[in-house]
Parts: sequence; C-alpha cells; structure tokens
Amino acid sequence: MAQRDYVARGRAKQTPPPKPPLPWIRIIITLGLILGFAYFLWHIKDSADTTPAANSKQPVQQQEQVDVLPKPPKEKWEFIEELPNRTVEVEVPEDTGPTRRYLLQCGSFREANQAETMRARLAFQGIESQVRPSEGKNGRWHRVVLGPYENKRAAEKDRHAIQRLGITTCQLWNWNLD
Repeated sequence: MAQRDYVARGRAKQTPPPKPPLPWIRIIITLGLILGFAYFLWHIKDSADTTPAANSKQPVQQQEQVDVLPKPPKEKWEFIEELPNRTVEVEVPEDTGPTRRYLLQCGSFREANQAETMRARLAFQGIESQVRPSEGKNGRWHRVVLGPYENKRAAEKDRHAIQRLGITTCQLWNWNLD
C-alpha cells in the first residue's frame, strides 16, 4: 500500500500575485506640478520691490510719522487709595437654637494601652485628648475622645489637623458629657 502525503496534497503550487503596474501618469503629473511651482517661484523672486514707499501712495516722511505710536495715557487707579480707608460691616445673626456640644472620637480599643498610645501620639502633635472607659454589651472599651467643642467648625478643624497626621478614624459625634 502506498503512503499518501496528506500535508503536501493540501498545498497547491501558488504563484505570487502580479505586481501592480507603476502609475506613470500620476508620476508625470506630480513631477510637472513640482517643476511648474519651482519655475513660478524662480520667476517672481526678483519682481518684488523692496523700497518701503513702493506700495504706499504717501511720501516716505509721512509714513515714518504714521508708524510712531502715541504714548499710552497714564492710568490712575482709584481703588488703591480707597480700599484701606473703607470698612465692611457684616451682620451676624445670633444663634437662638439649642446649643450642641460635639466630641471627636478617634479610636475605640479593648486594651487601655492601645488607647494611651493613640492619646500620646496626639499629644506629641499638641492636641489634647482623653481616654474614657465605657461598658457595653461586648465588654469594656477604651475610647479616645477630643472635646467638647462648642461648635462644629472647631471640631472639624481639629479633625482635619488629625487627618494630616495620618489618623483617619476620627468621627464627629453630638454627645452629652453627662
């Protein structure tokens, strides 16, 4: 029995595709345009007149006077003298609502030494805090708190200062101290 070469059978003798003919017409037209443009530039290079008054109908002396710009006017700024002498009056409404007191809680730990470590870290940055133990249904917790603050703005200011230290766990609470 003769062996058949199935791999060679699938390959037919392939002839490469014919190369497209060179576009002679496009080449001739492109060269003609380039040569025509070069001739045009060569032809007009000496035809320009370089005298300044050649294109204007005014005499040379008048044109020099027209080219000189007038001096800009001296500006007078009024607000420089007026601002230091003015005052701004702002009416701040009295807050008649109930006073709230805010606390920042920066951590809650099972171990007292962890809470004291965070308190010391805050103290090194000049921020005074307290460790308050509290009893809950999960056992005894040690909370690191700052405050009380009379307004929310002061509490937020300290919270942002603490965030710059890398402590991002502080939360603002509306708590009673009792």
